[in-house]
Amino acid sequence: MNPLLDKLQPYPFEKLRLLFAQITPNPAYSAIGLGIGEPKHPTPAFIQKALTDNLAGLANYPSTVGSEALRGAIAGWLERRYNLPKLNPATQILPVNGSREALFALAQTVIDPTRQTPGGGPLVMCPNPFYQIYEGAAYLAGAEPYFVNSDPARNFAPDYKSVPAEVWPRVQLLYICSPGNPTGAVLTLADWKELFDLSDRYGFVIAADECYSEIYFKSEAPLGGLEAAHKLGRSDYPRLIAFSSLSKRSNVPGMRSGFVAGDAEVMKKFLLYRTYHGSAMSPSIQAASVAAWNDEQHVIENRAKYIAKFNEITPMLAEVLDVSLPDAGFYLWAKVDRYGGISDTEFARRLYAEYNVTVLPGSYLAREAHGINPGQGRIRMALVAEVDECLEAARRIVAFTKTLS
Repeated sequence: MNPLLDKLQPYPFEKLRLLFAQITPNPAYSAIGLGIGEPKHPTPAFIQKALTDNLAGLANYPSTVGSEALRGAIAGWLERRYNLPKLNPATQILPVNGSREALFALAQTVIDPTRQTPGGGPLVMCPNPFYQIYEGAAYLAGAEPYFVNSDPARNFAPDYKSVPAEVWPRVQLLYICSPGNPTGAVLTLADWKELFDLSDRYGFVIAADECYSEIYFKSEAPLGGLEAAHKLGRSDYPRLIAFSSLSKRSNVPGMRSGFVAGDAEVMKKFLLYRTYHGSAMSPSIQAASVAAWNDEQHVIENRAKYIAKFNEITPMLAEVLDVSLPDAGFYLWAKVDRYGGISDTEFARRLYAEYNVTVLPGSYLAREAHGINPGQGRIRMALVAEVDECLEAARRIVAFTKTLS
């Protein structure tokens, strides 16, 4: 067996299952889950129709590069959404089976485990808290993760100035998530410039995870990595790969449809890897994806539902928890330790036992790094269900906090 598998930690939801293992929740309440970020809004009918109208595609092997129609639809969406100059769909776009598998696979393409520096072997830099795929991808590519804690004083942007100078030459890949999971924070143009300057100096690839980009609460859409690069005169997107997905944007997590886009040289190697990896997208899913990327009205309507929901629920929870409206995404990232220093795990355990509401302890989404676990004392709440269910969950959380005080 691959010994690197022994380095993988249990996934957060496995930790949550163990936390709840000996608990029978209060039978007076129906179960409400705010733990998993799985969109619950209905899948648009026109996407379903595009899928069923193209079931004949099941009779064909798909190509790894995807159809010209799909790559063209993705390129068109990127150009409209981020005001980019015309992209080359043949060299700068690649369909993937959801951003998760591509985020993992990129590390297997980029990392050279044989490359040593005086400081040691390769590193993959990750924000902390983070999406656990980044860590697993690092280990299984033969690298080590290096965590940079998010700074609440900087709108939860990672504090790269805290990284010792001797670390940077070892970094071969840097993951960044904007809008962030779990914080919802969006990087500024100055944040991106800092990353690009570091990439230019040390030569690492930036993997920009942007799967929450279309759910936001301000009038201005979140800045994307390709957009930031273009604004800074980097329209060839050197060492930058952006990841996005239809799962949150279009409420189709079961389609597993997304894309990567950016530096053509990196993309060429990534395509080579994926040709052997055998991860081509079904022609039927490709056809439904073309329909989804070409339509914006359903995205506007979906975003409006989230705005209404968050505007109603966030003030309720802000009265009893340290929480505020995020920049984007569909999570609330709340501090809970105001109640006698209760831990995030104990808060989640008791809330589940007494009110049958599931939330995810923040410490499960982070690692102990540089003396702290930056998720400790926080919980992540995924407001993905319809508004009535989320409101009921909020009412129960408010009631629960009153038992604590």
